[in-house]
Parts: sequence; C-alpha cells; structure tokens
Amino acid sequence: MVSSLVVPVIDVQNDNFRELWPAMVVAIKTASFIALDTELSGLGNRKSLLAESIEDRYRAICSAARSRSIISLGIACYKKLDDKAAHTYLVQVYNLTLLCSEEYMIEPQSVKFLVQHGFDFNKQYASGIPYLKGNGKGTSEELGVHIRALFTEVLRARKALVLHNGLIDMAFLYQSFYANLPDRLASFTADLSEMFPAGIYDTKYVTEFELRLPASYLEYAYKKCKLDNSRIVTSGGAEPHIRVEFCQYAGHMSSYVDYRMCPDVSSAEGQTDICERFSAFGWCPNGTQCPSSHDTDLIVLQDEKGAGDKKKKKKRIRNKKRGRGEAQNGASVCDGAPDHKIPHMEVDSGDAAVVVRPERDKLQGEEEVDNEENQVSEDNPDHRSPAAAEASTTTTSHKQESREEARETETLSNHPANSDAPKTKADPGTHRAGFDAYMTGYIFAHACTTIKEGVGAVEKEQQVDKEQQQLQEEQAAWLPTCLNKVYLSGKAAPLNVVKSTFARSSKVHIQKMKAVWAGGL
Repeated sequence: MVSSLVVPVIDVQNDNFRELWPAMVVAIKTASFIALDTELSGLGNRKSLLAESIEDRYRAICSAARSRSIISLGIACYKKLDDKAAHTYLVQVYNLTLLCSEEYMIEPQSVKFLVQHGFDFNKQYASGIPYLKGNGKGTSEELGVHIRALFTEVLRARKALVLHNGLIDMAFLYQSFYANLPDRLASFTADLSEMFPAGIYDTKYVTEFELRLPASYLEYAYKKCKLDNSRIVTSGGAEPHIRVEFCQYAGHMSSYVDYRMCPDVSSAEGQTDICERFSAFGWCPNGTQCPSSHDTDLIVLQDEKGAGDKKKKKKRIRNKKRGRGEAQNGASVCDGAPDHKIPHMEVDSGDAAVVVRPERDKLQGEEEVDNEENQVSEDNPDHRSPAAAEASTTTTSHKQESREEARETETLSNHPANSDAPKTKADPGTHRAGFDAYMTGYIFAHACTTIKEGVGAVEKEQQVDKEQQQLQEEQAAWLPTCLNKVYLSGKAAPLNVVKSTFARSSKVHIQKMKAVWAGGL
C-alpha cells in the first residue's frame, strides 16, 4: 500500500478570517470543482422531513433552515494540475466556525453529538464568524470580508459544486448566505440551476446509482474509494487513478492547521466481530456501548472478502430487512431519513422512547441506509453516533463586532502530502465539516476516473455562444450521468436541479444574481 495520507484542514475563525480571506478566494477561483459540507444546529421534526410528498418535505426543510443555523462550513477546493500526472489535484481544505447573529434554535441532541465528536462550542461562541440569514442587511455583506461575500465568490467562480446527500445543505446555504428560500420547490431548483451553471453533483447519488457500493454513507464511500485507488497505485497498473497534493503551510500559518490522519486500511484477517447494524446503516443505536466493532476499514474489507459468498450476502440482506422491520414497527418516522442529519432531528413527545433506525430502498438487491453524522476520522474510527431523541431550545447569539486589520498572508507552495507532515494540532475530535468536504470531493474525483459511461465530447448545438459551450464542456468533463441529480432519501429517483418550463426563478434570486455579477468576475 502507499504511505498514509495526512490532510491539512485550515481552521478559520473570526480572528483569522480576514487574514485567510485572500488565500480562500484564490483557492475558490482557481479550483476545478468545490466540495461543501455543513454542520447544523438542528433540523426539527423528522416526520415532516420524511413526508411522501417532495413538496411537503421541502417545506419542512425550509422551516428548519429558517429557524436553525449553520454552525460550521467545510470547503474543499480541488484544482486539477495539468502539468502533473493525469488526475492529479491540489487540494485546499477549510473548516469555518460560524455564529449566526440572530436568534436560532439549537437541539440538545445535536450539541451532545457534536461535543462527543470534538466540536468546541466555547470556541464557536467566542470566535465564530458572524453572519445574518435571509436576504441580508445591505450590499456591504456581499462585497466586504464576510461569510456571505465568500459564498458570493463561490457563485462567481462558476465551478461544479459537490455535496453528499446535499438537499438539506443546499437549502441551509441558500437561506443562510444568499436569500430567503422560495416557497416552491420548483423555484428553488430553478434558482440553483442558475446559481451553479457548471452543475451540482451529489456523491450520495453517485455511490448508490453509479459506483453501486455496498454502502453509501460518507465515511464508507471514502474509505472504499481510497482503498481502490491505493490498490491501483500499488499495482502499478495502467488504470486511471487520482493523486492528491496539499499546500505546505509555514510559519504561524501552521498554527491554524488541523492535520487529519488517513492511514492505510489494515488487514481484516482474523477479525470478524463487526456490528452488523453499523455495517449496514452506518449507525448503531447502542453507540459507544456496542460490544462489536464500528471500524469502517474493517467493514470495507469484510464486504470485499464476502462479496462472493451468497450465504453471507443473503444474511446481510436479511439483517437489513430485519432492521427495516424494527424501524417500521417502532420508528417509522425515520424511514428514508436524510442521511447525515438523523442525530439533529427533533422527536415528538410521543416518540421520545423510539429507537431511531433509518431506512433505504433496495439497490440491486441490497438496501442502503446511512447516518452521515457518524463521520469518523481515519485516525480514530471508533466514535459512534448516539441514538437521536431530541427536544429544542432557543438561544440568542451576540454579534461579533471586532475586526482585525488585514495582515500579509504566508506564501503557500504546492507540496505532496506525506506521513512526516506536522501533526501538532491533531486532536481526538473526529467530526469536522472541512474533513467531510474533503472526503466528499475525493469520492467525486475518484468516480470521475472510474465512471466512463457518458463521458465524451460535447455535442455542440447551433447558435450556442462561447460561454455556454465552455460550460457544456466543463459539465461533460465530470460525470454527465450524475449532473444536477440530488439524492432523495427513500426515493428511487433523484431530484433534478433544473429550470422547468413551468417554473420561474424567484424574484429575490433575480435581484441577487444582478448583485453577484455587479462586483465583477
């Protein structure tokens, strides 16, 4: 196997936001694609979020986005290096701690989960980057050094946007950094199609419907893709594979970096004590009390080892169906729940004692379930998610008004990652929006080298202008079969992010897009 990977994640807070601003803007503008991930203060009532009607589901998501907040934003900028070997990327990863300057709801179970996984709420309230939700309070937010202005830079960059199970993330991003969400889903998707003309890609959809992995929760998909890629590198074969490089952060810049270890997958020989529930769903109600292993590396290897064993496969399917049956009997409100948001869902008083167990439709004979809040860093794979049984409280945050003067940023030079990179700031906390964004981008980059169907030259239509032609070529360079298809929990078909002939863009979006481009490219 190749040497273990060390991923530098830059920790961005209010006291260094202005200093890091130039580097972040350059990373966004020069990226080939951008992966995003969010941590939220909660999501509200799960029954509404899992409504059969997509319109009803969208209304529930809007309600959550308007009353809750983003507390952390992960940005991973992947830049393809044309002067290096094919499929080589320079990756810059940022983890932004945010603090909404308005009243918002925070759910105790969300706090508990995030604290168990290393999130520092003291740091958030002391140093979080302040922001206002909705339509904003003036053009200065779009043009100054603000989180809303950073999101505007993402829009201006016109790069492909990559998320994992991203419907909820997109709704929160829209409400928090762009404008008030439109009332109709069709207007929302029409707005998104114009906000991100290079396309939106959902790696949850990619892993389930294109890569067709045995499981598709984020950590599993990342570990599987990384393992497959490492094997190609080690074998010296001619198959396409990706390479990732990172910047070298010198001087005081190194104090902002959290180095995340990504060790090689170890051998599974002689190890069989795996939690079947966690293996199938990426989540276990027993949490840290579970006597079986939640090691995703081991789960990936065991899946490969038993891939040809029909009996073992049937047993796993039965276990998943049994889990589904239990959920239907005791916790049907979570059927098809949004993946990495389960621990943030509010439980009605009558459901307080219900065991939460998400469920997925069948995919080639295997049913997939996941809870993305179970993200586990590769250097500490045994953190597990607690069962979700929540109530809500309201908190009011104070505005962060202090601003530091701009300081000259350190020079960032390209440097391949290696196992000898500094690890002084690595801590046991495993749940980071920045690292989740990195994993999301890695899955996408790997899939682009693996999925060949539908990738080819763009058919040029008559009377297509140069700008539109360039966008079409960029879209064709990635995953045309997954373009603008967002995974819908519990549904066999994705949500298509398109502007239909029956839907208009929202009025506030039209005004916002004018403001976005008013600042120039």
